[in-house]
Amino acid sequence: MVKILEGIGCPYCGCSCDDVRVVVSDDGKKILEVENACAIGTEIFLQATNHERITRPRLRQPDGSFSEISYEEAIDFAAKAILNAKKPLMYGFGSTTCEAQRAAAQLMEIGCGILDNCASICHGPSLMAFFDNGHPTCTLGEVKNRADVILYWGANPVHAHPRHMSRYAIYPLGFFKGNGFTERTVIVVDPRKTDTAGVADYHLQIKQGHDYDLLNAFRMVLYGYESDIPEMVAGIPKQSILEVSKILKGAKFGVCFFGMGLTHTDGRNHNVDIAISLMRDLNAVSKWSIMAMRGHFNIAGPNRVWCWTYGFPYCVDLTKGDYAHMNPGETSTIDLASRDEIDLFINIGTDAAAHFPIDAVKKLKKHTWITIDPNVSMAAEIADLHIPVGISGVEVPGIVYRMDNVPIQYRKVIDMPEGMLSDEEVLTGIANRLEELILEKAKICSPDSSEPISLESVICT
Repeated sequence: MVKILEGIGCPYCGCSCDDVRVVVSDDGKKILEVENACAIGTEIFLQATNHERITRPRLRQPDGSFSEISYEEAIDFAAKAILNAKKPLMYGFGSTTCEAQRAAAQLMEIGCGILDNCASICHGPSLMAFFDNGHPTCTLGEVKNRADVILYWGANPVHAHPRHMSRYAIYPLGFFKGNGFTERTVIVVDPRKTDTAGVADYHLQIKQGHDYDLLNAFRMVLYGYESDIPEMVAGIPKQSILEVSKILKGAKFGVCFFGMGLTHTDGRNHNVDIAISLMRDLNAVSKWSIMAMRGHFNIAGPNRVWCWTYGFPYCVDLTKGDYAHMNPGETSTIDLASRDEIDLFINIGTDAAAHFPIDAVKKLKKHTWITIDPNVSMAAEIADLHIPVGISGVEVPGIVYRMDNVPIQYRKVIDMPEGMLSDEEVLTGIANRLEELILEKAKICSPDSSEPISLESVICT
């Protein structure tokens, strides 16, 4: 008899929908149906039982082909690569659990490397603005139950977060919004006529790269300087700015969701900074929150885990041994790769090869490249070693953080293929093997020492 699992978490985008219903075969080995998930999330679930899936580590051979090896051999290879590297870097983590992110931090502490995550190329500017200005925020549950004005700025959830509008922001029937979308006003600021703009009440087709100008104009209206605004700001007529400003001020509970269209245009973190300031100004006359549209289902996870551990959400440099530091531009992956400072790159839970600038990929590929990922991606295909692992959220349970930083416990749906390991198990195995190698090396270097050698005394020496 088939098993029906309810309340399952979706391993796709930052919405981290936890209402998925999965039908599993009676032997618990095959996923038969997936309900409530978007098309992309459904495909991730179904991929787990794809008969063409790679289930064993693959090591690049001198002729360029891959050869299958055991997990023990793969762990030994990775540990020796970290031991011999001067500056290893581990990057990704958007599709891993918080447990694996904790294990990665432990590994890079022992290996004296750098930890970075996908925020480095997406919402890093948002995190920097949060440092500078704080930010008024809320949960997605509050959005569903209370929000009457939704502002999407530089985001296109129809494609990037397929259930964001239907589950949280526009269409659901909330506790205080029982008539759903008929009680909500939707405003989209985007230079393109996106599908999200197509369902909006107001689409401000802003001139690309002029977000700061328009945000500043809204603030001028709030402060009573509308007479000083020119007839056209950032490609938007003054009359439209005044009309939308009236809606923003009149909101009972408004929420601004912003995407990479705001964080990666001219101004970057300063755009987010002034958007936060606009929310603060609006809160003098209304009630507003602001939230980043995070991409992967647990990309908020490493930000939280590493902040608890080191005080920094990304670009964490552990090469000094005694202390961690963060300085985007200096310790961020793209910048380190562009300066050719990295001599070992470990890609985990993302596809750096598909998203990095080609020059950065070429410089990283000059050295050893290891990919830990269940998927056959570009990062896996160019790697010297590809270690496939269980799919987080499908075969591997764990904690994930939704885009509103609410932690959710994801449950396992089916078992991993026999003999496979999770990313947490692989990372812990590499850390244990690296400890052994470091102590063996220390004993060889100090053969006459009568005192026992501790790991702490030889790390990063």
